[in-house]
Amino acid sequence: MGLLDKVERGIEKAVRGVFSTGSRAQVEPVEIASHLRREVDNKAITIAAGRTLAPNVFDVLLSDADFQRAQEWGTPLAEELCDVVINHVRSQGYTLQGPVRISFRRDEERRAGDFEIKSRTEKTSSPAQPAAHGGMPAAPTRMPSRMQPVLDIDGQRYSLNAPSIVLGRSSEADILIDDTGVSRRHLEIRTGTGTAQAVDLGSTNGSYVNGHKIVGSSELTDGTTITMGRTKIIFRLLPANPGGRR
Repeated sequence: MGLLDKVERGIEKAVRGVFSTGSRAQVEPVEIASHLRREVDNKAITIAAGRTLAPNVFDVLLSDADFQRAQEWGTPLAEELCDVVINHVRSQGYTLQGPVRISFRRDEERRAGDFEIKSRTEKTSSPAQPAAHGGMPAAPTRMPSRMQPVLDIDGQRYSLNAPSIVLGRSSEADILIDDTGVSRRHLEIRTGTGTAQAVDLGSTNGSYVNGHKIVGSSELTDGTTITMGRTKIIFRLLPANPGGRR
């Protein structure tokens, strides 16, 4: 039995009773999980060789009766469904631009047992916001637990396997940048739990994130462009693989 099957079975065992009252015209959590995976596949877009972007924010539109049952279970169900999405994204090798968030929303025009999932991509890592009128708060946002931060530099890929990586022209830098416009210790990349920042180390020519000069530090998200001297660097979040530079 695969990992996703185990997750799906776990959801079914944990919350089936909340949704089942004898009628078959009701939404089952396993149905939502299945539709979420299908939605991810249908909306995934290939934007570069070997890189496919998947949606990370999902609204589950439910009838009034199904929404009431969802309210009874609340955030724990949404958290389980977030894990379903993350596991599917990881298994398919997709890329996310932000944490996964799932919200349940009431659609009074919808019949019991009928539901719809709408998805979108959001780059920001903002905290979960209350749903719109008639909705319930979204699950806490979750970053994929095994996404690996990497830097693409001049055709080379470097995995960031330490919480602090220094880039510069000095041989003592963690990543050597052979560029006369780059200072000896030019830039530091700091990575933590679900966060990444670029910190300029007082370089002569400055550092830029998406064309904006770094003042102090700047947050990095998947696909961010960093420029130092004549060197262009792309920050990415990819499914974790062993090894460092590759």
